[in-house]
Amino acid sequence: MSADIIDGKAFAASLREKVAGITAAFTAKAGRAPGLAVVLVGEDPASQVYVRSKHKATIEAGMESFEHRLPATATQDELLATVRRLNADDAVDGILVQLPLPAHINESLVIATIDPDKDVDGFHVVNVGRLATGLHGYVPCTPLGCVMLLKDRIGDLAGLDAVVIGRSNIVGKPMAQLLLAESCTVTIAHSRTKDLPAVVRRADIVVAAVGRPEMIKGDWIKPGAVVIDVGINRVPGAEPGKTKLVGDVDFAGAAAVAAAITPVPGGVGPMTIAVLLRNTLVAAHRRAGVAYDKGAL
Repeated sequence: MSADIIDGKAFAASLREKVAGITAAFTAKAGRAPGLAVVLVGEDPASQVYVRSKHKATIEAGMESFEHRLPATATQDELLATVRRLNADDAVDGILVQLPLPAHINESLVIATIDPDKDVDGFHVVNVGRLATGLHGYVPCTPLGCVMLLKDRIGDLAGLDAVVIGRSNIVGKPMAQLLLAESCTVTIAHSRTKDLPAVVRRADIVVAAVGRPEMIKGDWIKPGAVVIDVGINRVPGAEPGKTKLVGDVDFAGAAAVAAAITPVPGGVGPMTIAVLLRNTLVAAHRRAGVAYDKGAL
């Protein structure tokens, strides 16, 4: 068997195009564009690249982009004051504080200060609780993007056996909740799971989000399973001094037996910003009291 490649880049482009069309309709009805505010503290190179990508995508979707850059020396109180100003700003529908934050700032406190109805990253404990209890909230972008890719590939997920490898608050736990909501039978596994290969081998759906390069081997994968690789790991390349990106799954080995698999890069990664725009658009509709087609988003 040779697995089909799940093209996250193409799916994300289609979602962003759809968001742009609905954004134009919202702007005409509401008299303003949806607004996304991104707060960056310090000069972490990876974070700066990500923030630039978000800004570009936001503008291309027809939304307002508000950037707030604070120096690495900014105090926790200064950051919290910025978040509170954005909470009160009617032009802002979504707030994202770029992580990681400098060591002297309490990330949990910052996230807890964001208005849950503007928390388009889905990290606030209120949104975590809403997801766990089946209420409307904002879901972390990466796991929601994974579910979109799975449903596009498989269709109805009900009754399938899903194993999520990784238990982070950002991916693993919300991923499991989303799959439960789709009526999957869900196991959350991790690096300390006893006989992890045997647990993975029974899964119809494998979501790898453990943060270890190529940890999940090809012979762990059930023939015909669908594999979603969330990992992005930089490892030494074939040439001295060069690096390459790999996932948490041994791609070549898994692709030999799986029905479908996401590549790294070009799989899950592009979905994150696309879903962030989707979440911001939903927040704008809800805050403005403008109806929208839930099935379209």
